[in-house]
Amino acid sequence: MRWTEGPVYMGDWGCLLWSDIPNNRIMRWTEDTGAVSVYRQPSHYANGNTRDRQGRLVTCEHDTRGVTRTEFDGRRTVLADRYKGKPLNAPNDVVVAADGAVWFSDPGYGILHDYEGNKAAFELPTAVYRIDPHTGALAVVADDFVKPNGLAFSPDGTKLYIADTGGSHDPKGPRHVRVFDVKGGTRLGRSKVFADFSPGLADGIRCDSDGNLWCSWGWGGPATNGVRIHAPHGDKIGMIHLPEICANLCFGGAKRNRLFMTGSTSIYALYVDTQGAQLP
Repeated sequence: MRWTEGPVYMGDWGCLLWSDIPNNRIMRWTEDTGAVSVYRQPSHYANGNTRDRQGRLVTCEHDTRGVTRTEFDGRRTVLADRYKGKPLNAPNDVVVAADGAVWFSDPGYGILHDYEGNKAAFELPTAVYRIDPHTGALAVVADDFVKPNGLAFSPDGTKLYIADTGGSHDPKGPRHVRVFDVKGGTRLGRSKVFADFSPGLADGIRCDSDGNLWCSWGWGGPATNGVRIHAPHGDKIGMIHLPEICANLCFGGAKRNRLFMTGSTSIYALYVDTQGAQLP
């Protein structure tokens, strides 16, 4: 692959899906055979992927500048591609809350160059959005990020972690993950810096069942290539070293105890002594 992102484990399919953004495709690895195949091409330069509460695939697309849902019959439904009449920048990462609301980040990396999408002008500020599960209404829930990126809910859904990769283009930009209180399931309250990832950047993030945050890490030299694990209070408690930059990760396998990591041109997997969090 050229640049892997957005892994999502499809338990009922027995496979892992992930985005290979520059090659404009979503790939599939079948667990029982080890076979690798193309799931969708073109993928509209898909980036982040997740599943909704019904098990449908939800995808951030750079080309359409939107968030889509793949129905059970294969049709694609656009969930959001505009805000107040203007096109979104390039949705990046996405999570689904316990109530079915879709939360996604829109840093706009997909319109900076033609490599992972189509170069275009920004018409909206970078932001994090929520799509109401009942009305489909789109609302800004955070607008004070430079480059909002990876998202993860705590196991009980009361906190939302959001990575800011603003340091990717500005040496003085943020390189941290912030944690927010989720208020009423619809908005974000106070936040604080959960952990700083200098000299690298944290991109995709996921919680395990104990509330620890697993963070893809890289862009700070070989010593930062891999995954950092942080306890719920923020302290670093472990690291997985990889030979490539890790852009994203997810838990999967029959017992949700296998960590899948998108490492630049490769996919890595490791059995771990915990399980991926499941929202109530």
